[in-house]
Amino acid sequence: MLHTSSTAPAPATTDDRSLVAHAGRWYFPVAFVARLPFAMMVVGVLTLVVSARDSVALGGVNSASVGIGAAVFGPLVGAAADRFGQRNVLVPVGLVNAVLLGVFPFVVDGSAPDVAVLALAFCIGASAPQVAPMSRTRLVAIIGQRMAPARRGKVLSGTMAYESAADETVFIIGPFLVGILASAIAPWVAVAGASALTFVFVTAFALHPTGKLVVGRHEELEQAPARQLLRPRLVVVVLGILGVGLFFGSTLTALTAFMETHGEPSQAGLLYGLMGIGSAGLALGSATFPRGFALGWRWLVFGVVLLGGAVWFSQAGSVVAVGVVLAVMGIGIGPTLVAQYSLGSDRSPVGRSATTMTILGSAVIVGQSIASAITGDVAQQHGADAAMLLPAASAAVVVLAAVANLVLSRRAHA
Repeated sequence: MLHTSSTAPAPATTDDRSLVAHAGRWYFPVAFVARLPFAMMVVGVLTLVVSARDSVALGGVNSASVGIGAAVFGPLVGAAADRFGQRNVLVPVGLVNAVLLGVFPFVVDGSAPDVAVLALAFCIGASAPQVAPMSRTRLVAIIGQRMAPARRGKVLSGTMAYESAADETVFIIGPFLVGILASAIAPWVAVAGASALTFVFVTAFALHPTGKLVVGRHEELEQAPARQLLRPRLVVVVLGILGVGLFFGSTLTALTAFMETHGEPSQAGLLYGLMGIGSAGLALGSATFPRGFALGWRWLVFGVVLLGGAVWFSQAGSVVAVGVVLAVMGIGIGPTLVAQYSLGSDRSPVGRSATTMTILGSAVIVGQSIASAITGDVAQQHGADAAMLLPAASAAVVVLAAVANLVLSRRAHA
């Protein structure tokens, strides 16, 4: 399962030290916190615009604009990192993003026209630091260059499981933090907090010694043509991860609408956090799945669990029932993301690992943004019950992409 075509050839000296020892003990905490602003942007922008401009529709359009900016420029940031090295790209991009996030509350609260707010939201998404995909690229490089060959397959499997669990956790913690800060202090605090986290932790991640590992060897590496990013077996993975992003956005927004009907909208983030318990646990545990339980089948099986939970969610009528359903849906999310990111790593064209991982990461936030806007509009026009149908539609995208992936894989093997 090891895929090292996107990294430089392994050096002559490898050893049996753990991945933590190779990366450094501060690497994982810094890389984890540095992901949080990316997960806070969409919900933070939505919350602030709705509060300051008193328009759910405008808030939804702005959150979608963040996602569109990330979709358009995120892969370009990844491609630049592949070509010029992560440190040279992440430092300026992170600083620009921190400044834009810091300015955003003043623009929203001021007299700037709505189109200016929309443009700034787009720029925030466009400059979003792609920490998660670059972390995966660094760790894959460490495994391929520094670890003993006999250990690489098992360590890579566990690493992809951890990275997916970290992504899932921050995409739940991020909205949760936004909700807590917005309700306890003020909506602008969440966006300002994302700015501070970006300035400190994204910069620390960029300057970490592992940033040099992937740099310095790109000159020796012949990159595959960019058109290979459009291969059907990779595109179907992007579609599947887009479905997960749609699920995140539709579930959180529908849950907020549901809790609003029960008079406790501020508790939506707390309930949403229940989904992360089973998700993170199963994501980490997926490293122990037998090799015969192939990645494509894991994606389909746990995607079906997600779909079943989403259908149940649409019928839940009480807060307790919704909490139980969210916990069940979490069981499906974690292993699905692990399988998708692992397949994306396996199918990444030569020399385009950061680009591939950035596209996958951008697909999550694009899906989240689009679904948040659509679900918010549905909830406003037709009520919470209608909005609670949309997570099932999102989960159906995940399952259909899983089926298409199995078909394409079978044809490729044939």
